[in-house]
Amino acid sequence: MTKLLEIGWEEWIALPELKLPAIRAKVDTGAKTSALHAFMVEKVLENGDLKVRFGIHPIPQRPEIEVYCKAHLVDEREIISSNGQAELRYVIRTLAQFGKKKWPIEITLTDRETMAYRMLIGRSAMEGKLLVVPEKSFMLGALSPSVYDNIAPRRHKKTLKICILSSSRQSYTKDRIISVAEARGHHIEVINATRCYVDISSNKPTIHYQGKILHRFDTIIPRIGPSVMFYGVAILRQFEALGMFCLNSSAAITHSRDRLFSHQLLGRAGISMPITAFAHYPGDTKDMIKIVGGAPLVIKLLDGPQGKGVVLAETNKAAETVIQAFRGLKANFIAQAYIKESVKKDIHCIILGNKVLSAIEKIHHENDLSSHNTNHGKTVKLTVVEKKLAVRAARVLGLKFAAVNLLRTKEGPRVIDVNSSPGLNTFESVTGDDIACSVIEYIEAHARPRLPKRIIGFHV
Repeated sequence: MTKLLEIGWEEWIALPELKLPAIRAKVDTGAKTSALHAFMVEKVLENGDLKVRFGIHPIPQRPEIEVYCKAHLVDEREIISSNGQAELRYVIRTLAQFGKKKWPIEITLTDRETMAYRMLIGRSAMEGKLLVVPEKSFMLGALSPSVYDNIAPRRHKKTLKICILSSSRQSYTKDRIISVAEARGHHIEVINATRCYVDISSNKPTIHYQGKILHRFDTIIPRIGPSVMFYGVAILRQFEALGMFCLNSSAAITHSRDRLFSHQLLGRAGISMPITAFAHYPGDTKDMIKIVGGAPLVIKLLDGPQGKGVVLAETNKAAETVIQAFRGLKANFIAQAYIKESVKKDIHCIILGNKVLSAIEKIHHENDLSSHNTNHGKTVKLTVVEKKLAVRAARVLGLKFAAVNLLRTKEGPRVIDVNSSPGLNTFESVTGDDIACSVIEYIEAHARPRLPKRIIGFHV
């Protein structure tokens, strides 16, 4: 009997056929197929052979390093991710090197930009060859990320074509981004998502707008309002299907806009939050209030726009009255413990990539915790712990650009909300930070080059 190669729960491996000499991978025995981070995924036809071309940032801490790969297309499969979302992915087969041993494995391609591991190793790659030792890591030794040092960071010397996907006629944030982008020499268009219509049945899906087919953009900046959420996200998915770089993905926006689901994802990831309860049956109201520690408590509408529909109930009776009123409107809601130390204050910070760009402290009006009903606030300096928590909260939801709301407590900071479409007006006016410029600089560093001779589609 052949002795199995022992590996830890995380390992450095190589994918030589993809010119990836070092990838830090996490072993995922819960998944059948392995997964690899990929952006700008495009199906291409070469001499009658279908292949997939894609880019990868092999080292999460060095996003300026990009490697472009090509592999034979094996299949297209619907994969259920760890958060329960279904995603149609391309499947490739390539050689994987574990220590000194090599064998071909199947890999699905997906966007893992916000993940700590660029690759997951599934069961099919291990069967009959590997034995996982869950309490150990890097049993095969370490591969140095310095092997990518000879790859020069890409610098954009040409004009980028940027699309703001928005149905809003007037917006400070939109106008600022347009102004900065044009000042830096880029071409930017505002596309109303509700005026787009798509061909989703052919091998070459297209997006039509005002009677014309939209040509390729280098970047999509989604500014999708709650009133057009369903349709706007559907159009954004179509841009993603065409391999375009999106500042925030459709899945990340969907997760963040669903208050209940976002709280469940954050709680599962161990993100510190106020105690939260959710119930449907009226007879459970008193017990739900008890779960969050009784009055005072915060009641949040789940279906309302982010930053709105948040009420502070100072007594149990007041809480029952608000809950009864919400149920009468057939509205879904959650109840949260009220953090007394916050004294009607919370902290709002802007996250871009893996950094906190700006942070302010806001003061709420009496009995109203909605972020839309606050004074302008003041600049605040975050602690290292607060910065890490805010960045991690955005990463858990898959957001590259977000606003995270925090509360300061005796036990440490708590996340109360994450917004996938942050407004810049208050942040820029209070702090003086040029956030719009940072957004365009981020796009310049991450937008993908337009690749020629492509065919793109969901089906072979």
